[in-house]
Amino acid sequence: MNLQSDDFTLFGLPQRFAQDRAQIDATWKDLQRQAHPDKFADQGAAAQRVAMQWSVRINEAYQRLRDPLKRAAYLCELHGAPVNAENNTAMPASFLMQQMQWREELDEASTAEDLEKIGLQCKQGMREVLENIEHLIDDQRAWNDAVGQVRALMFIARFAADIDKRLDQLEA
Repeated sequence: MNLQSDDFTLFGLPQRFAQDRAQIDATWKDLQRQAHPDKFADQGAAAQRVAMQWSVRINEAYQRLRDPLKRAAYLCELHGAPVNAENNTAMPASFLMQQMQWREELDEASTAEDLEKIGLQCKQGMREVLENIEHLIDDQRAWNDAVGQVRALMFIARFAADIDKRLDQLEA
């Protein structure tokens, strides 16, 4: 193993968006067992420090690989198309109109039923964007086009969190 390897190489996975979550989880557990600092207790402090570095590296890779949003952004970055969401918020007008409509519906929602209806629309939108990302990355290798979809997914994920907050407020 090499600390400089990309996350996919570290986990023995192909550089693809579509991944088996159970495979990622199983590989993470196996790698953690192999690199656990306690296994190196009898080899001294230096060996334990290296094992700790490995453990941290494995956990960082796991966090990126298991989350579709982080995985997509990471793949784009690996292929020279960083998302730069903090500097680049350009989105198609139709997507922005949809976001505005959802925001208005969220502002007007007064019942859990209203919020759940908006949540279903949001989940459908998320599924569509995830399918687009998979197609753009895995089939077309269209990294720059995938970046736009990753940014869209970020917007939708943030909106889904806002819906959950509103639901929590209603239940409190």
